[in-house]
Amino acid sequence: MTNITRSIRSFSEIAGLIAEETASPNDAFAGAFTETIDGFRIDAGADVTDAAMPDPLEVQLATEMVVRTLFDVLRDTRLETLSDRFAWGIVQGFHRVAGQLETEADRAALRVKDLIRDADGSEVMTAELEEAQLACQSLDEAHEAAACIRDHAAATYHSETGRPWSAPRGSLVSSKRTASVVAASDFLAARRQRRIDAHAPQGPVVIFSGGQAWEDHRQLTDALDAIRQRVPTMVLATTAQSKGCDAIAASWAARTGTPLIAFTLNHKLGQRAGFARNEQLLALRPVEAVVCEGSGLQSHLARLVRAEGVPAHFFTLGGQRRAVA
Repeated sequence: MTNITRSIRSFSEIAGLIAEETASPNDAFAGAFTETIDGFRIDAGADVTDAAMPDPLEVQLATEMVVRTLFDVLRDTRLETLSDRFAWGIVQGFHRVAGQLETEADRAALRVKDLIRDADGSEVMTAELEEAQLACQSLDEAHEAAACIRDHAAATYHSETGRPWSAPRGSLVSSKRTASVVAASDFLAARRQRRIDAHAPQGPVVIFSGGQAWEDHRQLTDALDAIRQRVPTMVLATTAQSKGCDAIAASWAARTGTPLIAFTLNHKLGQRAGFARNEQLLALRPVEAVVCEGSGLQSHLARLVRAEGVPAHFFTLGGQRRAVA
């Protein structure tokens, strides 16, 4: 048998070799790495390019390789316990770039809005408006690709560690832009609606809250699985604690692809912050609730849930389901 050796110089080449044995990229990459405009320019001084997007499968594989290889290299070494920290930083780097592009796209959208307001019909103004719209559309396209890379890196981190990657602050959303529009005013309206949809997921809300000390993952994930069977389009709303019950729920949401809304405390409200958050959760008009034993805040939420007649599952630290309202 002839042994053929090939020199590999980059991640993209490795990804290309793997791609030869792989069918197709996942839907997220196939969508996020599709050209949506004829020209592309995100830097003001650069020329407009008609170059194609990177191959979605190669980007998908290279992204996974960047994160997963780090765990493989450090496994069974004295640095193994640091691998999750390094990998978290890699995902954070992708997240930061995606955030920068989103901010730049927002600024570009404001520029388009100003030009529409001041438009006088002249050729100069029309050309300037077209340039601004191209920049905004290009930045939107770049942001969607960056967010897709970030999301896949986060999924790989979750697969390796068993914990969902979470941003230090802000939302973690991405939504592939629709086909490019012609009129600048229509473009802005469509862009605004996409942002609303991304930051306000639609679906029946299930609220979840529990203490920070909790060992039995299975009873909670089983309960959530059962709810999702009944309510497949559910949106999960939690009290956003970084450990215990809420961390279990966040990990379940990441694994099942369930949209999650994390309600953090408004510390300006002082001692009332936790109770105000509970009231916010009830204001969502939830179709079901899961409340696990914890502090007085969970007891308060349980009382609110009962008073509103929301179907609810209550769990004690001893592992017993107390009641289903």
